Amino acid sequence: MEETLVNEAKATLKFARISARKVKIVADLIKGKDIDEAISIVKFTPKVASEMIEKLLKSAIANAENNHGMKHESLYVAEIFANQGPTLKRIRPAAKGSAVRIRKRTSHITIVLKEKK
Repeated sequence: MEETLVNEAKATLKFARISARKVKIVADLIKGKDIDEAISIVKFTPKVASEMIEKLLKSAIANAENNHGMKHESLYVAEIFANQGPTLKRIRPAAKGSAVRIRKRTSHITIVLKEKK
């Protein structure tokens, strides 16, 4: 069995100060789309995560073109996923001398681009 080498380019953002749940909403919109279509979707999506994903998408495109010699016209978003990162735990004073824990969640976002055949 011969393995066919598929060229792929990755970009990863680690420890983004946004929960993975919020990122996945925007990530599902661009999964499987062409690059130009994905950029326009992300640019006009009114979510906080879309700004981070747009920057990461441009980084992945630059990686594909400069490091792997891939053509811009044939790129598409093969995979995009957001995993949960470490949670920053903070404490806020509450009534009657008690305390409430505040969880500031982080996420690791990864984009994988591939070329169409």
